[in-house]
Amino acid sequence: QLQLVESGGGLVQPGGSLRLSCTASGFTLDYYAIGWFRQAPGKEREGVSCISSSDGSTYYADSVKGRFTISRDNAKNTVYLQMNSLKPEDAAVYHCAAENLSPSSTVQTMCVTSDVVYDYWGQGTLVTVSS
Repeated sequence: QLQLVESGGGLVQPGGSLRLSCTASGFTLDYYAIGWFRQAPGKEREGVSCISSSDGSTYYADSVKGRFTISRDNAKNTVYLQMNSLKPEDAAVYHCAAENLSPSSTVQTMCVTSDVVYDYWGQGTLVTVSS
C-alpha cells in the first residue's frame, strides 16, 4: 500500500517542542518534494514548510520561521519537522504531502499554492499546544 504516515503529534505546553515524522510506505521519497501542512478548526490549510527532493532547498511560512526546521533522511524514507517554541496558534492537524515537482515549480510554490491535490497525502497527526 502506497501511503504517507505521520507521527509525533501530541499535547505540549507553550514553549515546548515536538518532532513530527512523515514516513513513506510502499514507495521511496527520494524523488519527491515533501511538504508539511496544517489545518486548525475553522481555518484554511496552511503550508508550513517544504523541502526539495534534490538540492535541499526549503521554504518556511513566516509564522514558523526561526522556530521550525524541516529535514529529510532518505535512508530512512522519512521527513521530519522539528517544532520548537510552540505557541497555542500552532495547534492543528499536521499533514505531510509528497509531490514530484515539475521543472517550473519550487518548494515555495508547493507550500503556498492552495487547492492542490498532491501525489501523496498523509492522514495527519494532531498537535495540541496548551497549558
